[in-house]
Amino acid sequence: MTLRPRVTAESAIYNYQPADNGAGPLWCFGSTVVVRHEEQVFVAGLETLPDHPPLNNCRWLLFGHGPQGWHVLHRDLTGRTREPSPLALLPPGELLVTANPTLALPGAYAGPAQPTVFRVALDEPAAPPRREVPVWRDRPAFTEHSYRTVATDGPAREVLYLQNTGYDVAHLSFRHRHGGWSGQGTVAWPRHEAGEGEPLRLCYPNVVLQNRAAHFLGVSDIVEPVTAWREAKRALTGREWDYVFRRLFYACSPDITRSPFGPWCEIANLDATAGHLRNGDLWVDGAGTAHLVWIASQVDARLRPQFFPSVTPAHSLEYAQVQAGVVVGRQTLARHVDGETGWRPEMARFHLPGDGRLLLVASFAPTGLAAATPTAYRVTQVNAGSPPQWADIALSRPLSGLFVTNTVRGGSLPGPVLDLVAAAADRPGQLGWACVRFDD
Repeated sequence: MTLRPRVTAESAIYNYQPADNGAGPLWCFGSTVVVRHEEQVFVAGLETLPDHPPLNNCRWLLFGHGPQGWHVLHRDLTGRTREPSPLALLPPGELLVTANPTLALPGAYAGPAQPTVFRVALDEPAAPPRREVPVWRDRPAFTEHSYRTVATDGPAREVLYLQNTGYDVAHLSFRHRHGGWSGQGTVAWPRHEAGEGEPLRLCYPNVVLQNRAAHFLGVSDIVEPVTAWREAKRALTGREWDYVFRRLFYACSPDITRSPFGPWCEIANLDATAGHLRNGDLWVDGAGTAHLVWIASQVDARLRPQFFPSVTPAHSLEYAQVQAGVVVGRQTLARHVDGETGWRPEMARFHLPGDGRLLLVASFAPTGLAAATPTAYRVTQVNAGSPPQWADIALSRPLSGLFVTNTVRGGSLPGPVLDLVAAAADRPGQLGWACVRFDD
């Protein structure tokens, strides 16, 4: 079936000021800040508080979309935070806004934090939200650096909440269908084989929750471990540190309330060429096969002249299938080499139109083209082993390449409507939205 995506609406959601605290409105890109329930669309925003210094100088906003466009439903008047707020939709009745308010005094640079959830009733979304606190084991020492992830099983009305502490583990809390929270222990990161086997902290993961089975796809986020490369980058940037994202891991649990994640399956590794990986999305079909997509950049361009002159500086969109923790298929869906005129893949997300197909929406940055050429958004149906047949999504308001959608991982149900949220490409400090239909 030929894809004919139709853009039915585009608009700005809100304007924001940079908080200069290391985060931003889409910093939680492994989860999502946009959900759809029938004709209701909600987006979680981030407002900078000019009277407070970083790091905890923001508060969350909740926007709803109606006949008059976007409007603020709620803003957090009770706490300050650093990071954006992933959403969890529990159809047909509730929306959860996750927050991580600081417990530090005003003016403090950093400090402890209290993970919190605000419940919004979908039948009366403007009514004051109700506050609840997830339950954790072992009283973890959370801070403003939460790196939190929220995965939702919409039909079951259950939520898995993950939040990091330090570099060793993430803590898990599970919200049952009846509304109670329970601590589910921790997920321990894989270990680096070299040196003393330090943990490979995994961040910005995509997590799927289905009938309490949980699937996890995350990228390693650690300080550059190679001394020579770290020194070369310090000479170029003047920074003492440089975080690298070079290894991609997958793990699953048959029942997250009974079994931990594991063992880890390494999906991709670019340690040998100082490359870069970014996980895009994860979906699990009815047969239990996990579908994974990610972006791979083969080499760090800053290090290539000195350390890797023979490595081709290529960027690719990669797809794999995993069954029972084993990779059973791989495919490159798009590829671009530096210096060539064309399109470099930036990000990709799955979309389930509800008719049995698995679609993939991807963004592509123009390279070597006219300066005014905007980022391209395209969609293809995923057919393992078959070359993709890309169809353009004709946006009139250009958006940047990092985007989130109304994914089923956030509780939005499968359907022919895609809600796409990204920073406006031609209006700095603005978050934009596009509505796309796939009912051919």
